[in-house]
Amino acid sequence: MPSSQLRSIGEVLPVLKTEFPDLSISKIRYLEGEGLIAPVRASSGYRRYSSTDIDRLRYILRMQRDYYMPLKKIRERLDLVDLGLEPAGAEGPDLQALATPPAAEPQPEPASSSPGKPIRLSRRELITKSGLSEAALIEMERQQLVVPRAGTALFGSEALMTCVVARKLQAYGMDTRHLRAIKQSAEREAGMIEQAIVPLRRRPQVAENLQEVTQLVLQAHAALMYSVLHD
Repeated sequence: MPSSQLRSIGEVLPVLKTEFPDLSISKIRYLEGEGLIAPVRASSGYRRYSSTDIDRLRYILRMQRDYYMPLKKIRERLDLVDLGLEPAGAEGPDLQALATPPAAEPQPEPASSSPGKPIRLSRRELITKSGLSEAALIEMERQQLVVPRAGTALFGSEALMTCVVARKLQAYGMDTRHLRAIKQSAEREAGMIEQAIVPLRRRPQVAENLQEVTQLVLQAHAALMYSVLHD
């Protein structure tokens, strides 16, 4: 979308205040922090909102006011919309109009969830699809728990899964400290797998061997974790 069609947060507020007189700038920023909207950032660092962002805001506020719907449920509905699906029993405006559009210029490689095609997400898309707050993502990036694919500014499926899990773990009081511990465990297991594969590197089926060993280690990890917790 051309920058001339984007609005500042101060311009968005009066557009919505007619219908939602109690709305404030802090509430809009709170919803952004919760990952429900993801406005683009201008080179100056200020947020810029598209018409889709405004429609999403209007939908969120209506669901809260008219249906007393918690943000968790609203996020789940918007996640389905962003994936091109229609939530069951969807109330309110046309949900497909709320789907997050591609990021503003410059356009990244479009994300795809089609079978056989790798997922490629811009930073904005990663926040929107995972539901993770921008502040939490910044901290995860700082700890290198989430990194773009090599040579690009785009994130893959592993980053999306990490962010989704991180958001869900927050409900149990687990944060980046705990994720660092998980990463350290993963690094140790990855080193063990790499060491096991060394004698097999010259074999033609080395990729299949690597996949099989990885799956076996993951299965052993899950079984032993369950055994420890069950005891």
